[in-house]
Parts: sequence; structure tokens; C-alpha cells
Amino acid sequence: MARHLFDFQAAESTADWSAIDDAVMGGISASRLRHDPAAHAVFEGVVSLDNNGGFASVRSRPGELGAPGVVSYVLEVRGDGKRYKLNLRTDDAFDGVNYQAAFQTPRDQWTTVRLPISGFRATFRGRVVATAPPLDPARVRQVGLMIADRQVGTFALEVRSISAE
Repeated sequence: MARHLFDFQAAESTADWSAIDDAVMGGISASRLRHDPAAHAVFEGVVSLDNNGGFASVRSRPGELGAPGVVSYVLEVRGDGKRYKLNLRTDDAFDGVNYQAAFQTPRDQWTTVRLPISGFRATFRGRVVATAPPLDPARVRQVGLMIADRQVGTFALEVRSISAE
């Protein structure tokens, strides 16, 4: 049974999300998650490699987002042809191990993206952490979206929902 973690139909649905961009390390990339009146969210901004930057991300406020027995995370998105990552954290910390799975978006077309649990890799500041345990979906506390991988320029990813199933 699917558990809707985030449904972005309502205007207040993006209020508990914050941008965490490469400015934390001196970069100048910038992003935000805003509500669109067409009943979805938009993760948008610009990625710059200046000042050793190169990523933009948004993250939900910590909360009870765990779901035992989950086999995949499902996103309803319309992208711009760029590659994004779904980030999951199992603690309330600002920094630390982050579980990431990447997905490619077709341009200007709503699509359902399924990311199996087995596809999430533990990372710390962009580097794989081989000694980290596998993702435990019952312990998820924060959800995020990211664009990186030297994809310079503007971006926009529309998101209707994020679910665990």
C-alpha cells in the first residue's frame, strides 16, 4: 500500500521545505521549492560551478516519514530533461549521511518515477560511504530533491507527489 509522503496540491504544501545549496561551501547556486497554482510544486533555480559550487537542493523539515516494508519511492514529476536525485535522511541532522537515488526526467512530460530501495546509495557531501548501512525506510526523517553532476544553468522540476510503496 502506498503512503503519500508529500502531496503538493495545496498552497501550504511547500512551507516546510528549505533550500540547501552550494552556498554552504562558498558556491553561488540557488534554488527554491515553490507552490504552483496548477496544484504541484516546482523545484527551480540555477546551478553554477563558480567558487567550487555545483549543486542545488531542497529538503523537508524533519518528521515521521518512515514507512516499514517500503520497496520503492515514487515521484510524479515533469522535468526539463535533466538528471535529479531523491535524497533521504534517517536522522534530524543538517549534515551527515544522505541516501541518494538519481533519476532522469523527460522534457515537458508528466511521468511516474519509481526508485527501488536497492538503488539508494549512502553518501556524505557527495561521496559514497561504503561503511554505511543500507537505507532503512522505516527510519526516514527527511526527504529532499537535488540537482548536481555539473548540470550548469537554470532548471525546473515540477512535482505532484512523493510516495513510499
